[in-house]
Amino acid sequence: MGFELRKKGDVEFLIIPSFEETGLVRHAFSTRRGGFSVNHCESLNLGFNKGDDRQIVLKNYEVFCDAVGIKMENLVASNQVHESEIYVAGKEDRGKGILIKSDITGKDALITREKEVALVTYYADCVPLFLLDPITPAVGLVHAGWRGTVKKIGMKTVKKMIEVFNTPVGKLLCGIGPCIAGSCYEVDDNVVEKFKDAFEYWKTLVKYKGNGRWLLDLVKANKMQLEDMGVNPENITVSGLCTHCCSDLFYSYRRDKGVTGSLAAVIELK
Repeated sequence: MGFELRKKGDVEFLIIPSFEETGLVRHAFSTRRGGFSVNHCESLNLGFNKGDDRQIVLKNYEVFCDAVGIKMENLVASNQVHESEIYVAGKEDRGKGILIKSDITGKDALITREKEVALVTYYADCVPLFLLDPITPAVGLVHAGWRGTVKKIGMKTVKKMIEVFNTPVGKLLCGIGPCIAGSCYEVDDNVVEKFKDAFEYWKTLVKYKGNGRWLLDLVKANKMQLEDMGVNPENITVSGLCTHCCSDLFYSYRRDKGVTGSLAAVIELK
C-alpha cells in the first residue's frame, strides 16, 4: 500500500497510512491542487523562491495547514542546498523560514522529538523521506536529490536519530514520497561515476541508454540506504508516484525546465 490521496476543501494532499495509524503525527505531502497561485506556480505553490507573490504563498500555507490540521505558526523550514547536513529542531525554531527569516541554513534534513514542531521540506522532483520513530517518539524529514543521495543523507539522518533520540531502527517507519521516477530521470557519466564510488550495488540503480546517458533510480537508492541502516523493509512505504509524469498533481523541475512551483512535505508530533 502506497501513499493515500486526501482532499479537504479544494486542497489535495497525500498521507502515509502506516504513519496515520500510529495516531502520533500530523503529516502530509502536498500536491499542486487547491491554492491561489497562477501561471507556472498554479496553484498550491509552497515555495517562496519561485517567482510567486509572498502573500499568495502564505495564503497557500494557510489553506494547506488548515487541511492537514497543523498550526501555521508551528512550521519550521531550512534553506536546502543539496548537501547532507541535519538540524535538530525545537520549539524555539517555530515560524522560521515561513513567517520569519530562518537562521537554519545549509540543512537538507530536519529532525525533532518535540511536539507541535512542524518540520517542512521542499520538492519539485527530489526524493522526500519521511521518518517516524513511534517509540521515542520522534520524526524527521529528508530532502534527497542526487547529490544528497550520493552523500547518503538518508542513512546519516537515521544515524542522527539513533544518536540523538536513541531511536530503535527496527521500529522506525519510513515513507518515500513522490519524486522523479527512474524511468524519467536521465543523468550523465559524471553523476553515475559518483554513484559508482558511493555504492557497491550501483549497477542495480542505473540503466545505460547510450551516448553517455543513463537512467538513475533515486527511489531505489534511498530505499536501499534505509535497509542498509537496519530499517525493516516492511516498514518502508513507497508512494510510487512520479512528479515528472503526473503534471496534474505535481510540480517538476525537470519537466518544466526549472520554471515551476514547489511541493512540500510536513510532519509534526501531536
